[in-house]
Amino acid sequence: MIKTAALLLATFAAASFTQPAQAQAAPVAALTKSPAACPALLKHSFKRLQDEAPQDLCQYAGKVVLVVNTASYCGYTKQYEGLEKIFAKYGGRGFVVLGFPSNDFNQESGNAKEIADLCFNTYGVKFPMFAKSSVKGAQANPLHASLAKITGQEPKWNFNKYLIGRDGKVIEYFPSKVAPEDAQLTSKIEAAL
Repeated sequence: MIKTAALLLATFAAASFTQPAQAQAAPVAALTKSPAACPALLKHSFKRLQDEAPQDLCQYAGKVVLVVNTASYCGYTKQYEGLEKIFAKYGGRGFVVLGFPSNDFNQESGNAKEIADLCFNTYGVKFPMFAKSSVKGAQANPLHASLAKITGQEPKWNFNKYLIGRDGKVIEYFPSKVAPEDAQLTSKIEAAL
């Protein structure tokens, strides 16, 4: 058995060295994602809401991304329903919604479990949600700080939206009053897909 395994290994090694260098490198390159493939805007890691496991935003590289700052006790909280609908509608085509709960406007006083219960049990949210963080001012999380710098628009209230294209560039900023299913937003999503 050991001799057979050694013979197979030797045969494989010999075959590998007789192929051109490009043929050897191609499968390895295909299996690994180059760090350069992740746009600078997504080179951040955030804790997931439900269990605080770190999540690298580079996993969304190449997708159309809608970043939304959320809150549980806001007049716009029902937008969770619309966000979930557009995520379900466009998700299979390379679209994702990323939710960032924030208490910057004093309407997200819950802890992670309470926020998760509201999102997942009340509104059936399936899109990625991250741990509560600040989205404006000097304490803004690095993604929102970058978005504000790029667009010149920092969140003025809960449920502000930033649409990011597949190339990692910001397409547009939408204020809270623009509902997720509003044609202003969905037309931009469809064009980006």
